[in-house]
Amino acid sequence: MVSPGTSIGSYEVVSLLGSGGMGAVYRARDSRRKRDVALKILPDIFAGHPDRLSRFQREAEVLASLKHKNVAGMYGIEESGARRALVLELVEGETLADRITRGPIPPDQALPIASQIAEALEYAHEHGVVHRDLKPSNIKITPNGAVKVLDFGLAKWSADGPLISADATASPTITQMSRVGVVIGTAAYMSPEQVRGKQADKRSDVWAFGCVLYEMLAGRRAVEGDEVSDILANVLKSSIDWTRLPAQMPASIRRLLRDCLEKDRAQRLPDLTVAKVEIADASKRAVEPTTPTRARRRRGWIPWAIATIGLLAAAVAVAFWAPWRTAPAAAPLRMTVALGADASLAGGVGSAKTVLSPDGSTMAFVAREGQRTQLYVRHLDQLRATPLAGTDDASSPVFSPDGQWIAFHSGGKLKKIPVNGGAAVTLTDASSLGLTWTDRDTIVFQPGPNRGHGALFEVPVSGGDAVAVTAQGDGFHLWPQALRGTNVVLFTVLRAAGPNAVNQADIVAQRIPNGEKRIVRQGGHYARYAESGHLLYMSNGTLFAAPFDRNTLRLTAGAVPVVEQVSWEALRGASEFSVSQNGTLVFTPPAAPSSPVSTLNWLDRTDIVMPLKAFSGSWGMPRFAPDGRRLAIVRGGEDGNLDVWTYDLESDTLTRITDDAAPDLSPIWTRDGQRITFGSSRGSRPNVTNLYWQRADGTGEPQRLTESERTQLPSSWHPTRPLLALSEGDQGGAQRVMILELEGDDAHGWKPKPPTEFVGGAYRNTMPMFSPDGRWLAYLSNKTGSFELYVRPFPGPGNEVQISSGGASDPRWSSTQQEILYSTFNQATNPTGQIMAAAYSVAGGTFKPEKPRLWSARTIAAPPLQGYGQFLDLHPDGLRVAVSLPEGAQDETSQKSPSTVVFILNFFEELRRRAPLAR
Repeated sequence: MVSPGTSIGSYEVVSLLGSGGMGAVYRARDSRRKRDVALKILPDIFAGHPDRLSRFQREAEVLASLKHKNVAGMYGIEESGARRALVLELVEGETLADRITRGPIPPDQALPIASQIAEALEYAHEHGVVHRDLKPSNIKITPNGAVKVLDFGLAKWSADGPLISADATASPTITQMSRVGVVIGTAAYMSPEQVRGKQADKRSDVWAFGCVLYEMLAGRRAVEGDEVSDILANVLKSSIDWTRLPAQMPASIRRLLRDCLEKDRAQRLPDLTVAKVEIADASKRAVEPTTPTRARRRRGWIPWAIATIGLLAAAVAVAFWAPWRTAPAAAPLRMTVALGADASLAGGVGSAKTVLSPDGSTMAFVAREGQRTQLYVRHLDQLRATPLAGTDDASSPVFSPDGQWIAFHSGGKLKKIPVNGGAAVTLTDASSLGLTWTDRDTIVFQPGPNRGHGALFEVPVSGGDAVAVTAQGDGFHLWPQALRGTNVVLFTVLRAAGPNAVNQADIVAQRIPNGEKRIVRQGGHYARYAESGHLLYMSNGTLFAAPFDRNTLRLTAGAVPVVEQVSWEALRGASEFSVSQNGTLVFTPPAAPSSPVSTLNWLDRTDIVMPLKAFSGSWGMPRFAPDGRRLAIVRGGEDGNLDVWTYDLESDTLTRITDDAAPDLSPIWTRDGQRITFGSSRGSRPNVTNLYWQRADGTGEPQRLTESERTQLPSSWHPTRPLLALSEGDQGGAQRVMILELEGDDAHGWKPKPPTEFVGGAYRNTMPMFSPDGRWLAYLSNKTGSFELYVRPFPGPGNEVQISSGGASDPRWSSTQQEILYSTFNQATNPTGQIMAAAYSVAGGTFKPEKPRLWSARTIAAPPLQGYGQFLDLHPDGLRVAVSLPEGAQDETSQKSPSTVVFILNFFEELRRRAPLAR
């Protein structure tokens, strides 16, 4: 602290005004200019960092250039020995925080204050300055009613400083440093992206402005909590309580608040220009009642009109050129059309998301708004889409032949719902890998690998038992489509699993149930019959068409490309196009021509998320080294192949460990961290995965550990003995837990013994994990119909103990706490889940688990590389996991999901021109 009378340069300290994260603030007298100023004396940490001080000086010069009636000015920096101080304009009056302590501010008084705050922020943003710490205590109201915003840009300077006081009730400025991200701001006013440690921009100030305006009107903070961790968690996951706002408040201001407090930065009000217009308009008009029946909020009209006028024109064109109108048989009409919802098409691979009704009058699509994914329906003579309640996490929608119902997949179940809304009806278990509604009132669907081993099943739309209608034998059967008026179903047969599976796919037609099956085409996937007499199918992002005789189930001429740049995915062949019976095609182009970027994140049990590393392309299977400083991961290259890489957390460097034409999977570290064990189909059996290991620094050649006719994947090394737990599968679909023992040492070499069975049977037993003391082995088994977590004593004997009851994946033992974690992913059907934890005790050689509980309330997602499990890993410190997050919660550099689709009207005319039918 500085005593009154102390001189700092030409300034004499008069009294203490306050203190905060960036130092103490004093009233001082400028002896040269004969005026009072505010001196903010900086922490001593600045004096010991010349680079920081130099950067501070440069940024102070920028801030000193801000000259606006609503911005408290900065005069410069004063130095006195090792002491540094900011010379600021002294603003008399009370802070907005002081005013709010007396209660809510009436709208007619609050709006003029908010307008001046918006003017100050807009001015700063235009000059490239972001406040990043806007809050009521940083806003002063002078005796004559003028508003001054204080501390512009100062929060930015605390980015590489120490952790400041964490008193939530005092609304502290927080700076949390780590190697994996930085959280900066004031807890109750921090935007979601700041909480996640991302770079703040002017939209972060828009969020804080919304928090301040809300607090003025409601008299309470928009985001509350007893502790800082509670507040930060609520910023990310809790909804704003809009009922606290005054009932008699302009509806436009209520909408403005919603737009400012949009958690998704991409959907938030882009700047405060609109706020000024809305506030000025509301201030001039009489207070209007809120309209509670408005179905969707209206975004500010100025940027909305500018940004979407082209899309609206296209949408109106669709309504005018609606497919049920009679269109000239001339050239097809192609247009880009907005979805008609404040949402983007749901991301993730493995399922189609957009479909047209048979008559082409209606489009159904799966989209995400904020953190919620659900089914929407848009009648194309209308500009807006309607969400269907009860369709959360929907995928693979398909219309009934009469267009009155939609069947879809959700949460491992096959469901149906009326097009105009109503209760969703569950029919049976299913995967998201395709379904079709036949005109015999049945649904043919793919149930997933846990049932039928890849064959297609059929269930009545009224409910009942599902029965197999194809026999697998030749591969995995996906993406069925029923040919109208026949018992024929078109589908894709994947002959191999893996990232290049669609390059080993056939298009098959079969009369069901279990009738004659014919290979229509070798190569291609996601086949659809067009009523023009053509077969449509996908190959490497291009839509092809070939004349097709539906009676003989044969192609009558060669295929030609008809539409390029159609969204698809290389793992299972899901494609984003749909064609109606009257000749309208809708498709989604790829979101971007380059590889997407997605983020691996830290997540702790307090629900705080921090970015760990952004990866381009597909990636998955993260595993930490025993020292926690390195991470092994599988990444997909431009050729679609999969290799093992390591990431050094301290040096932020990626190193490629394997480089082979065959996919390398499931990397795990040896107990000493010197080698990485993985599964690969390289060698003499190209379609069978066996075990190898490689030095973790990438030197030397991989050494083969097993040679088997069965597919094997490694899971866990014993903590004290050279024992490897692995899973081994056979062609019948069963998997066993095996133990591989190695003899030898580094000096004389290692020699593996033949693996021995630990858990067998006709079920799938997989992902075995040794406990930290090596006395127990956890594993997954689907003996109950879904994968659950079990524990057995190792090496035995002893009975198994069931841990989970609602599905499980990715078991991980904590080495610091007596608990075992797992996720609720369904390996076949569910791309999102949560992390559960089960504490346990051991008494008398008996393993006693407690009831599992949520480890984190956050929803996590499968990474871009799906289909192999192993979606997360627990750091050796036991405090945090490395996970992927659902779309919308990913890093801002992630590939953006599209909010538009492309329509081609009169598409059949184009097909007949490019691929003429035989006479």
